Amino acid sequence: MASSLFTKTSLPSKSFNKSLNAHSISSFKLPVSLSFKPRTTLPKRFSLRAGLIEPDGGRLVDLRVAEPERDLKKREAALLPRVKLTTIDVQWVHVLSEGWASPLTGFMRESEFLQTLHFNSLRLDDGSFVNMSVPIVLAIDDSQKERIGESNRVALVDSDDNPLAILTDIEIYKHPKEERIARTWGTTAPGLPYVEETITNAGNWLIGGDLEVIEPIKYHDGLDRFRLSPAELREEFERRNADAVFAFQLRNPVHNGHALLMTDTRRRLLEMGFKNPILLLHPLGGYTKADDVPLSWRMKQHEKVLEDGVLDPETTVVSIFPSPMHYAGPTEVQWHAKSRINAGANFYIVGRDPAGMGHPVEKRDLYDADHGKKVLSMAPGLERLNILPFKVAAYDRTQGKMAFFDPSRAQDFLFISGTKMRTLAKNKENPPDGFMCPGGWKVLVEYYDSLTPSDNGRIAEAVPA
Repeated sequence: MASSLFTKTSLPSKSFNKSLNAHSISSFKLPVSLSFKPRTTLPKRFSLRAGLIEPDGGRLVDLRVAEPERDLKKREAALLPRVKLTTIDVQWVHVLSEGWASPLTGFMRESEFLQTLHFNSLRLDDGSFVNMSVPIVLAIDDSQKERIGESNRVALVDSDDNPLAILTDIEIYKHPKEERIARTWGTTAPGLPYVEETITNAGNWLIGGDLEVIEPIKYHDGLDRFRLSPAELREEFERRNADAVFAFQLRNPVHNGHALLMTDTRRRLLEMGFKNPILLLHPLGGYTKADDVPLSWRMKQHEKVLEDGVLDPETTVVSIFPSPMHYAGPTEVQWHAKSRINAGANFYIVGRDPAGMGHPVEKRDLYDADHGKKVLSMAPGLERLNILPFKVAAYDRTQGKMAFFDPSRAQDFLFISGTKMRTLAKNKENPPDGFMCPGGWKVLVEYYDSLTPSDNGRIAEAVPA
């Protein structure tokens, strides 16, 4: 595949102001970014400075303890009150530890939580803003709160009671579940996957503080070599002499329509004057809902896409993004974009209904399909990121391949939905030639063939260890 394992490099962490002055945020104008195709309602601009974009806050956070200090930290953790983490909690520790959420240095304290909920951004000491649209918080229940007592530090342990991290200078505050759900998802309707998995039965308190992660989070599932940190990705982009990085977030198999969008983006960047734009193909690797294709199978499929030459391995870096998935539409897509800034991307490709899902109760989409790209082009704290909206791609019957949709001959195009694609794969039927590379389609068929009724539509994923 296109990515490889790199030597881990420790970067100095930047302490984020843990007592942000949330009550004195000054007014600011909403930023606007350019797209390739100017829209009449939004003025546009591109930032054409070559080279890697700076991380949010100016320095990339790294919360992992240096190797010589790990035994000492384990001994310290053994003496502290313990908070047991869920699998999704551990994924957030992974995200925070490597700096994806820079300049955050741990689970959010109340001031950071409230700014995220109400402003989708955080105010830094110098008065500037960084985008932060989803709360990264840790819930505890009444009994855990009582055990913590007056301690200002706690040990965070996995399901086997192994110490993963120490949370220091802690703050415990109420967990306003309804407000959190309503502001993050825009609805409190039952059936939201992340809510039911993580929030509904969670404790009534949140605990924030600074993280010291004792050892790098590993999953031992054969895919750790693809879980490159922001620092490692930046190192790889520099090794490849990238003068632009364009990121493509996905949680689905890659078909030739996706590939067309990615290759066309690179062509356009070359036309704009960049010499070596590099694609970051960045599948989400944390929690996903039950009917999504599991990460291990998606990675096999992505490998075939590169082997079959649909994407160029010389100009593509494939890596796994460790974040859990919220399915929170325009709110969550800001997090997806912001985190890629910290990995070095200065262009972000956004498509139809990013991070969206069907309404859990009604027969409609939960979010307007165009709102994600519109919100990204105006989101506070994302001014430095160039947003690249998709052109619509569909299967062109006249050419026998995926092509950009031409409304003047709409009858020539076939739209193959995700539902249709899954149905074909489950029935071991082939899509039209040119929809997906044969090797990639074979992997998808093998995945659905591997399922049994007891799997309930999902093969178990590896968990951090």
